[in-house]
Amino acid sequence: MSLPVLVTISGLPGSGTSTVARAVAEALGIERLDGGTVFRALAAEHGLTLVEFGAQAERDPAIDLELDTRLAARAAAGDVVLESRLAGWIATNEDLDATRVWIACAEDERAGRVGRRDALDVDAALVANRDREASEAARYRTYYGVDIADLSIYDLVVDSTTLPPPTIVEMILQKAGTDRFGPNG
Repeated sequence: MSLPVLVTISGLPGSGTSTVARAVAEALGIERLDGGTVFRALAAEHGLTLVEFGAQAERDPAIDLELDTRLAARAAAGDVVLESRLAGWIATNEDLDATRVWIACAEDERAGRVGRRDALDVDAALVANRDREASEAARYRTYYGVDIADLSIYDLVVDSTTLPPPTIVEMILQKAGTDRFGPNG
């Protein structure tokens, strides 16, 4: 019987976490759980935009706590690629055996990607990203004492500004294999 696999993939909006997480989960033959999709669904259920819902979450810690409790429970079960801004921190705080990945990317490239995804011009996407990131950083600091800019907990930090997703996926698979089985497989 093999050990359960937990890979966490985190990064700022537009960094490529969704693309990479889907490919990693497919390569490993395990589930992918995306915290952003859950957060967006919660925002839609409340009839709010992401920025509005983020602002509400700043006033109501129950929103983030509920989301993160659900993510932590699923991560603890293993055999999942957990994708969320705090996925690495969730695994760390829950003391879970995981390969923790942060995907970095230049701000202008991220804005372009978000603009294409959400049908926004680049300037509007840049403003939306900055607003969302500021809101999330404040909440994470207040609710969990987490500085999202602290990358020290990650096993692998990669920059997707110029690296294509297949290269990043291969780097993650290699790191996850090394972490689980040692350098000789």
